[in-house]
Amino acid sequence: MKLYESIENRKEKISVIGLGYVGLPLAITFANVCNVVGFDISEEKVKKYQNGIDVTKEVGDQALYETTALFTSDEKLLRDCKFHIVAVPTPINPDKTPNLNPIIGASKIVGRNLIKGSIVVFESTVYPGVTEEICVPIIERESGLKCGVDFKVGYSPERINPGDKVHRLESIVKVVSGMDDESLDVIAKVYEMIIKAGVFKAESIKVAEAAKVIENSQRDINIAFMNELSIIFNKMGIDTNAVLKAASTKWNFLNFYPGLVGGHCIGVDPYYLTYKAEEIGYHSQIILSGRKINDDMGKYVAENTVKNLIKANKQINGSKVGVFGITFKENCPDVRNSKVISIIKELEEYGIEVQVVDPVADKDELWKEYKINPISIGDINDLDAIIIAVPHEEFKSLDLKLIKTMYRQRAEVNTDIRGGVALLSKESFEKDAVLIDVKGLFDRKKAENMNYLYWRL
Repeated sequence: MKLYESIENRKEKISVIGLGYVGLPLAITFANVCNVVGFDISEEKVKKYQNGIDVTKEVGDQALYETTALFTSDEKLLRDCKFHIVAVPTPINPDKTPNLNPIIGASKIVGRNLIKGSIVVFESTVYPGVTEEICVPIIERESGLKCGVDFKVGYSPERINPGDKVHRLESIVKVVSGMDDESLDVIAKVYEMIIKAGVFKAESIKVAEAAKVIENSQRDINIAFMNELSIIFNKMGIDTNAVLKAASTKWNFLNFYPGLVGGHCIGVDPYYLTYKAEEIGYHSQIILSGRKINDDMGKYVAENTVKNLIKANKQINGSKVGVFGITFKENCPDVRNSKVISIIKELEEYGIEVQVVDPVADKDELWKEYKINPISIGDINDLDAIIIAVPHEEFKSLDLKLIKTMYRQRAEVNTDIRGGVALLSKESFEKDAVLIDVKGLFDRKKAENMNYLYWRL
């Protein structure tokens, strides 16, 4: 309890290790009520924060200018802190196994700079057991201190929803856990300083770890079901959105929709759970099946784009397709594990030229990860198809008439059929416009009435 009071009275500091979409809002919010050191191994990122540039778009440049949080890439400054929050990413390897390197690296950094009487809380999404079985031994080895005697640990899963301006850090109930009653009490009180929605005390660290990993797995499975339905209904010639609209009139129908499922949470977390399940001798059936469906949706969208180009009598090799949106979700600059990349790669295998438009995406990260340079919407022209892959707010204001001007304009042939050349009517000319609306941003009937060759999940 003394540690909590010292933090509250600004005699002791909190550190946030990992300043991404989770860590930055934590550091900024805690800095409103206590002294905070924000640490990240990326000197480039830290310099941007120090200059008031929010690359995550989660807190805004103004908040960075005004915060009292100290941003640094000097790990020695962590020695001034006694309450550490680790919020580094937990990605997966190419073979879909957990990549624990970031959290292992963070544990080493904490261990090298840990002082007696400290508490370390992990927020990174992991499978049950990682905190106590992997992180604690590393911290003990690096620090020379004993867990439970010289320092204590806890786990509080992050629940931030990047790009969401309604469900924010302070308004989402925070699950907290500790290795014993004393650490749990301190951890709960520290988080209660900033979480207006309150905290929920989990029974143990493993329970809290499991609670987090199933939250996104549940969403993944439900979206996979909707994606499978969209595949079935497309084969039947039935509009999936129309079906869901009718079904949702029942009070207990779950409102999930088909779509691309990527990112660093829903597209990753299920693999952490199934990895641990395999380790203890159980092979997942439902979770992995759902994940396979969602992993394949990018290719499915690309294949249907090609099919519609064929319907429009376009030569596939050399066709030009505009992809609107490349981030893993709407209104968020994060491009990590974006399934839009799967669409692009598949189209390029057909010899299709792809142009990407995304005013929201982190351009530096996009080039670093995928070697893609987006272009502005004003530079788009002569397209054979458009894919609205991510429904950013900027795209919602697009008018179907304006979009039509972005397509390749093919001259009408006026020679009479008796002269040996078929007459190309205005209607058939406009049917060249292939519009792939992944998330159903536009009204299907309106698009079809404007003679778009329209398709959506």
